[in-house]
Amino acid sequence: MKNFKMIIRKVLLLTPLIIMVACGDKSKEPEKVYAETTFKSLEKPNIIFLLADDMGYGELGSYGQKTIKTPFLDELASKGMRFTDFYSGTSVCSPSRAVLMTGLHTGHISIRGNKGVINGKWDRVPLKKSETTIGEVLQGAGYQTAMIGKWHLGVPEDASTWAKGRGFDYAVQEQWGEDVNGNEIDERVHWVNNTEDSIFYNYNNYKCLDEFRTNFALDYLDEKASNKPFFLYMSYRIPHAHEYFLSKTDLYSDKIEEWPEIERRHAARITMLDAQIKRLFDKLKSKGELENTLIIFSSDNGSTNENHHNYKFFNSSGGLKGHKRDVYEGGVRVPMLAYWEGKIKPGTVSDHQSTFYDIMPTLTEVAHANTPKNIDGISILPELLGKLQKKHDFLYWEIQEGRSIKGFRQATRIGNWKAVRYGNNYHTELYDLSKDIKEENDISKKHPEIVKQANKILKWESVKNEYYPFSGGVFKN
Repeated sequence: MKNFKMIIRKVLLLTPLIIMVACGDKSKEPEKVYAETTFKSLEKPNIIFLLADDMGYGELGSYGQKTIKTPFLDELASKGMRFTDFYSGTSVCSPSRAVLMTGLHTGHISIRGNKGVINGKWDRVPLKKSETTIGEVLQGAGYQTAMIGKWHLGVPEDASTWAKGRGFDYAVQEQWGEDVNGNEIDERVHWVNNTEDSIFYNYNNYKCLDEFRTNFALDYLDEKASNKPFFLYMSYRIPHAHEYFLSKTDLYSDKIEEWPEIERRHAARITMLDAQIKRLFDKLKSKGELENTLIIFSSDNGSTNENHHNYKFFNSSGGLKGHKRDVYEGGVRVPMLAYWEGKIKPGTVSDHQSTFYDIMPTLTEVAHANTPKNIDGISILPELLGKLQKKHDFLYWEIQEGRSIKGFRQATRIGNWKAVRYGNNYHTELYDLSKDIKEENDISKKHPEIVKQANKILKWESVKNEYYPFSGGVFKN
């Protein structure tokens, strides 16, 4: 196996040359330029965004989990800010990550589901080049940028849609599907800066895939330039139910007779993720960089209910209704922790209603960068710093799950009102989350004026999209 540090050093040294060549090619799409602010680069903090894959609202101890052990993340919650009303971009991977990267909600972004109708078939849809990513903005603001793990915003046959081509100087990512020559890609292979290099993940050599990925992150922190701030987007695999293979683990071995094996491994992997995040923090601390780094942890959607795992076994949704692919609370409300030594008051809990499309403006404000125009997000930096925070009039989610009308789902939260609409029902459900957090009592008939307001949002916010036939809303009138 190739040496991680050698590969990273080689890639980081080559990056300036690659950029100069690209800038000299007049035939390519014009490069987006973001003006530098007057702040010196050393005054800009480092930024790390840690993203779990399918972690439910109730899978951390700080969010009420009683069985699965997450000691480090629980400690992090006590030293930073824990959000009770934070939401993912939507309830499945690709569109949720598109929202995170661009600051656009799912009614405005090009990706509305894991697949759409493209080139005459039902397949993955790449993020449009005109949709600016956080990586691209922070690059323009003088940041070193890195992405490690699951990208899921491109297509396998076009490497320009991979993370390296979308604002990340250094990118290590998995890929699956068929390449440009029609050959099946082995998802265990991790590609370094597109096809500059690759490393095979041998699961026998690691406790889990995220240990393998964390090794890249630790080596990156050693090899990056010390005179510029960095942005690291760490996209984990855990607790996604379809990890390729997992080496034998003794975690929760005392439960072998009591729990189904799939549930024991689910719990073990979450505890393993906790340990990998601690490794990252320990590295930052040893390098003296922890105090100048804003770190945010969240999940791309609610709890998984796939591959024989039962999301109710550990109360993974925290008692909320639904799970991944639902637009009820269990599908979109997710954990969110923020840590920034000396800036965020330890042990604070925020009930501010915020979501993935708020991350773009938050990080650009933190980095003293220019925020792209016409995005849907609002910076939550004031909330993080204990200042007066601007609020959304409403939050919005949309998803197309499969080709049928049944798979088109929308939701909006207006204060404590939550409206949910599944395409094939032709009915807008209404819940008062202040009294009915589990969304058990549809009170739409009692509040027709609120339903009318919600329907206006559902119709207006869903802009028609060529890849998703039911975008724009499904209404009979």
